[in-house]
Amino acid sequence: MQILGAFLGLLAYIGSKQYRTLFRTQYEAVVQSHQLPFVLWTAVANSGKLFSDCLWIWKNPQKAVKLVEIQNWDVVESAINEGRGLVMLTPHLGGFEVIPRVLAQHFPATVLYRPPRQAWLNEVVEAERAYPNMEFVPTNLNGVRQMTRALMRGEAIGILPDQVPNGKEGVWVPFFGRPAYTTPLPARLANRNHTPVLMFTAKRKSLGQGWLMEVTRLAPLSEDAVLAATEINQALEQAILKAPEQFIWAYNRYKHPAGAELPPQD
Repeated sequence: MQILGAFLGLLAYIGSKQYRTLFRTQYEAVVQSHQLPFVLWTAVANSGKLFSDCLWIWKNPQKAVKLVEIQNWDVVESAINEGRGLVMLTPHLGGFEVIPRVLAQHFPATVLYRPPRQAWLNEVVEAERAYPNMEFVPTNLNGVRQMTRALMRGEAIGILPDQVPNGKEGVWVPFFGRPAYTTPLPARLANRNHTPVLMFTAKRKSLGQGWLMEVTRLAPLSEDAVLAATEINQALEQAILKAPEQFIWAYNRYKHPAGAELPPQD
């Protein structure tokens, strides 16, 4: 599946000018500004592996969990044992879909996701993602309420902080040096009851060998929305820079969502 994913990633890059321009512009700017190796074709292949990993994890969740090497699990246990729940942040990097399944082996997890616009596709995604002890809720008021209740029960919630939120639900703060519309929701949820916030990554190991899951506990996030979103993006940057060739550079992180105010001008 990873070989097939790599091929599809290369095909998408070669076949679509829009995809190619967005991918290379974002990836090149980050690795050059941080003086990291520019391994374009590796990154392009990994972009396809990201999606093939998701599909394989959905279809083979128990096998996937067994292929995860976990570092710093004591950080997770310590945080959840505080009894205030857990806010789990996972960027679109490597095999990110395996992370909530690992957590669901130990305690319930509620994950926020953005449903596809097509109803039929949403039904397929929900069916494929289903997993015991894990619930997916949509990015709307009802979903946020369900996540709040999960935290009150001392459970874990998961948020993809590198997605562009809907208009009027985010703030403009720097992400790798450019204004990016960012959600302060993790801070708002965590600060209600001093809930620990952990950043997770699942870096892909060598071909077919699974993923290395790492976790870092963040310092308490600011009560101010702009400062909190800035802190979240800084933590995201640190996580992504550990394996920049495995991040989803084809996603337009800097787009202007309808209904949002204009980004600040230099």
